Amino acid sequence: MKTIKEKENKAFELLKSKFGYKNKMAAPHLTKVVINSGTGSALQKDKNRNDLVMDRLAKITGQKGASRAAKKSIAGFKLRQGEPIGVVVTLRGKKMYGFLDKFLNIALPRTKDFRGIDRKTVDNIGNLTIGIREHTIFPETSDEELKDVFGMAITIVTTAKSKAEALAFFELLGIPFKK
Repeated sequence: MKTIKEKENKAFELLKSKFGYKNKMAAPHLTKVVINSGTGSALQKDKNRNDLVMDRLAKITGQKGASRAAKKSIAGFKLRQGEPIGVVVTLRGKKMYGFLDKFLNIALPRTKDFRGIDRKTVDNIGNLTIGIREHTIFPETSDEELKDVFGMAITIVTTAKSKAEALAFFELLGIPFKK
């Protein structure tokens, strides 16, 4: 089975006739993977929720996350400026490729009722954002952690210039889109 890195290297050869690339650097390639998890309303009940989410994301990604604070106060949500409201992890290089291999080949097939990713999740500038409801689809999470389940958003950032380029590139990488 080919890894994501090997598939990305072959993408130029397969896409150059379709999009008219003259140079390997003109073809789309992966830049980074950003994993976000919001902990906003859960912090009202449990003050250690941010630390718990940060610890679990560190186990899943292999890299410690950064806490994100609220930019401004919103009284309706009982939110104060500077309060921690989420965790973000940015992966590049080997960790990015390792995470994507694990995510596409192990975690996504473990998702309940998974029928593929909708093509609408690719935006006009060539990035793919996937929402996950349960972090327990990753093999690093143990069964005893089922009471503290949280969701996350995984954004795969590329250098694609259009949605069509990005869709063709993601299909070559092996991302399972709906038929």
